[in-house]
Amino acid sequence: MNAFARIIDINLIGSFRAMLCFSTDLLHTDPIDQDGERGVIVNTASIAAEDGQQGQAAYAASKSGLVGLTLPAARDLAREGVRVMTILPGYFSTPLTGRVPPAAQEKLIDASLFPRRGGDPHEYALLVEHICVNKMLNAECIRLDGGARLPRR
Repeated sequence: MNAFARIIDINLIGSFRAMLCFSTDLLHTDPIDQDGERGVIVNTASIAAEDGQQGQAAYAASKSGLVGLTLPAARDLAREGVRVMTILPGYFSTPLTGRVPPAAQEKLIDASLFPRRGGDPHEYALLVEHICVNKMLNAECIRLDGGARLPRR
């Protein structure tokens, strides 16, 4: 139970606290455009939010919580000119995932339809940039995973 609570505290409650601090600061700023927008919050969940694997109950629950938080947070912050979005990345090639055993990395890559590789952090940044400039993106969760669907384990 302690391990489960720790993951929820870090991934879900920690993200909520960050959103709260950031949105509180945004409310003290002037709008940045004629629509009255003050900014956008972009959370990071995971495809595990929708495709949680065996042995990932805490992680999947914490990331599903972020998905569930997206719409109500966007509704709460809309009148203040703050948008809320969540990205659900699949397997990305990063220093952290570089420590995953090669066989496990291959299984994650095999779950992708196209391209058959790990995502590049630059591709994640491009999506964040697009979310920032496209004001019609609000209250949504976007998978960024090359069409991957995780197997049950």
